[in-house]
Amino acid sequence: MKRFALVGVGGYVAPRHLKAIKDTGNELVAAVDKNDSVGILDSYFKSARFFTEFERFDRHIEKLRRKNQSVDYISICSPNYLHDAHCRFALRVGADAVCEKPLVLNPWNVDALRELEIESGRKINTILQLRLHPSIRELKKRIGNTPQNEVFDIDLTYITSRGPWYEVSWKGDEDKSGGIACNIGIHFFDMLIWIFGAVQKSVVHHFGKTMASGYLELEKARVRWFLSLSENDLPQGSLEQGKSTYRSITIDGEELEFSTGFTDLHTQSYEEILAGRGFSLSDVKPSIDIVSKIRNSEININEGKRHPALKGKFDG
Repeated sequence: MKRFALVGVGGYVAPRHLKAIKDTGNELVAAVDKNDSVGILDSYFKSARFFTEFERFDRHIEKLRRKNQSVDYISICSPNYLHDAHCRFALRVGADAVCEKPLVLNPWNVDALRELEIESGRKINTILQLRLHPSIRELKKRIGNTPQNEVFDIDLTYITSRGPWYEVSWKGDEDKSGGIACNIGIHFFDMLIWIFGAVQKSVVHHFGKTMASGYLELEKARVRWFLSLSENDLPQGSLEQGKSTYRSITIDGEELEFSTGFTDLHTQSYEEILAGRGFSLSDVKPSIDIVSKIRNSEININEGKRHPALKGKFDG
């Protein structure tokens, strides 16, 4: 049985990590969050120590280490801009890290963490759960069997409506979240690069707080992408069905079906990490590179193929 501590236990994604730790037969010994609405701990690890101040959490983890009761893993579910510091903390206390997406906001942060991994002898694992989805693994296998020079036309559309709270929270602050491409798009960019190869060209057609769109050329794909947090961008069919999220990937006009199969992907991620097969800094670097580039690119509406959702918007 491995011993875990968790940073950011009051956050949206933390319950998936709590479930994964429990489902893999391990123990959560301590958790921290500045918010104290964390009654969910009773459903998973009733005896876990809880802290609202990171300094006291740090002291507790260090005390455990000195008593030869070290934690083996630090799971990190904190706001995006703190991931780098919390990964460093994990390595400093002699633990491996399990970090939610995005691992960091800038590619140079990945390089610095790699140096610390070597110095500490510990590992930073990141959650890239779409790589474990059965439909996406099958797609990678299929694309791998196509001729080297075959290039596919892809439309990526991801709309997940959010209320006014989003822009008020840290997620609406680009310096803290990395912006929309980083915060909600990074899994999809990672998936596309993993399957269709390295980025050859990137054009950004629009980049705002609640919507972004652009064009990518990968080794084996031409990608028009569109991300939105606005309910107004949802297709009529989704609105009629009362759905707040729409995700679609078409490949040469054929829809990739992956609307289900997400339930246990965090648990599978933990199983892979515990078996020594977690996704590494090298795995995550290309997607961090591209979302950073998108965030810092000049807008060029006239270059590259525009996503159909942009028709009638932002002309000129």
